[in-house]
Amino acid sequence: MKFANVVIESLAVDLPDEVLTSAAIEVRLRPLYERLKLPEGRLELMTGIRERRVWPTGTRPSDASAAAGRAVLERSQLPVADIELFMHAAVSRDMLEPATASFAHRKIGLPASAQIFDVSNACLGFLNAMVVAAGLIESGQIRCAMVASGENGGPLVEQTLRTLLGEPLTRQQIKPYFANLTIGSGAVAAMLCHRDLAPDGHRLIGGIGRAATVHSELCQGDTHGADALAMQTDSEALLVAGVELAQETWTAFRREVGWTTADFNRFICHQVGSTHRRKLYEALRLDLTKDFSTFETLGNTGSVALPATLATAADQAAINAGDKIGLLGIGSGLNCLMLAVEW
Repeated sequence: MKFANVVIESLAVDLPDEVLTSAAIEVRLRPLYERLKLPEGRLELMTGIRERRVWPTGTRPSDASAAAGRAVLERSQLPVADIELFMHAAVSRDMLEPATASFAHRKIGLPASAQIFDVSNACLGFLNAMVVAAGLIESGQIRCAMVASGENGGPLVEQTLRTLLGEPLTRQQIKPYFANLTIGSGAVAAMLCHRDLAPDGHRLIGGIGRAATVHSELCQGDTHGADALAMQTDSEALLVAGVELAQETWTAFRREVGWTTADFNRFICHQVGSTHRRKLYEALRLDLTKDFSTFETLGNTGSVALPATLATAADQAAINAGDKIGLLGIGSGLNCLMLAVEW
């Protein structure tokens, strides 16, 4: 896919105030660690994640999504009346019906003339929503869209802690739950529009997607009673399959956008942890100095992770005008989507 007329006009992140450290999680898991004779410090050592954020109890995904939406409106130079499409693109949803976008749309104060719906595809939802918006802008159907995502990982972490402490699990049996403890919370939003509306916007060049649904069983999550979530992940197999899919996608991606590996000034990847980053960069033969990461302090925030990291890199001046950026997204399913942005 290629786009000639689509720009990212603005990006904004909204984060919870409460910080939950990996050390604090392991304090709560001390009875499990003592029973299984596990060394403390392994969570941060194995993932590189020192801490993550947690929304206050009772926060809905639409609350988080709306907070990011209001934040991006404060940064945007576009009138709110220009927004013709709004998508909530998170894994987290308020309920099955209506769309979480309905609640966030009202809380942000978006116009009644805007189409609204949810786009959900594990950790790729935000990038998928960007592609949907870009296609509509490129085709002339709309001229301006807002994409927002609010992930609430707190219920998953809490349910995982209850499971690990409440059941007589063995070392082997706790493995599928380990990835849950890396999950964090956050929100991000973006304004995309036709370049005529924002001549100085950041050009969305195009990208490519690939699927390997033979691996759809490697990471599965669902509700777990009232206000609780459950997820089990074969982390080792998911890492191997994910990197393999990324290699296939990377080759096709460079061909599609016409950039060589050396052309990229910066890479923003889905934020899983230090091992995933190292394996991915080694497999794709990428320069690790071109990476920008947030997993150390935010953990894995699902669909929020990649776009929030892009926004943070921009806010910290780690991206310069004219930089060629590769957005390397991957999510359970397995699905991979890579997009090229010229800043």
